[in-house]
Amino acid sequence: MVAVESIEAEAGSGIVGDRHHGSRHRHVSVQSRDELAAATAARGAPVPEELTRRNLTLDHGAVPTIPGARLVVGDVVLEVVRRAAPCRVMDTEIGPGAARAMHERGGAICRVLSSGTIAVGDAVELPG
Repeated sequence: MVAVESIEAEAGSGIVGDRHHGSRHRHVSVQSRDELAAATAARGAPVPEELTRRNLTLDHGAVPTIPGARLVVGDVVLEVVRRAAPCRVMDTEIGPGAARAMHERGGAICRVLSSGTIAVGDAVELPG
């Protein structure tokens, strides 16, 4: 994973250049810095966002995880497919206990409903 200033999201396909581009549902994985802070507290050690293998990190607020929920990032509409389960690789990449700390805090896997650019600093609209 490499941090970038912006990405192109393509409706029905995902993030252009991502290994999941063109997959049926796993277009974008989304996490929250608030949830990462909670995971860090639960683990008692840092859970760095760049090592969680997620595509997008929101500055604040909880990521919706109920299938069908929609969020808007910049001009791109995303729809939640499922809760993102923590990857076992997290314990290797981050350290022991990282995957458990991310349980129920891993964000969501979303499909892209509308094409556009997502850039650092874009406005985010969450349901509710």
